[in-house]
Amino acid sequence: MIKILIVEDDFIVRRILKDILSPYGDCDIVVDGEEAIQAFRLAWEEKEPYDLICLDIMMPKLDGQEALRQIREMEKEIGIQGSAEVKVIMVTALDDPKNVVEAYYRGGATSYIVKPIVKVRLLDEIRSFGLIK
Repeated sequence: MIKILIVEDDFIVRRILKDILSPYGDCDIVVDGEEAIQAFRLAWEEKEPYDLICLDIMMPKLDGQEALRQIREMEKEIGIQGSAEVKVIMVTALDDPKNVVEAYYRGGATSYIVKPIVKVRLLDEIRSFGLIK
């Protein structure tokens, strides 16, 4: 079983992600980027880090791009890099090149999925990381 953090401000999307992912692992759910950073830090302090984060880009308070940047920064401080980094799938309603480029190159996202979320596509993506069979 893997440990998953779902970061999404929309209730219905949170519910869909949890329904798809809960058979594969323990899902924690937060509603914005600030909570995501707190959950990520707490998981490391408890020596139970996340294997996967599904991170919405458009959120109030702190958006997904900034949350990802701060998570990657924390990993550097801990000494985590490369393939040891948490796998992050950016989830967004915006299928535009600027967001894709920012998520991958600036933020270090592992992957990118556009809403509406398609179960098969999401699970194939997670399989490609080697997290599930």
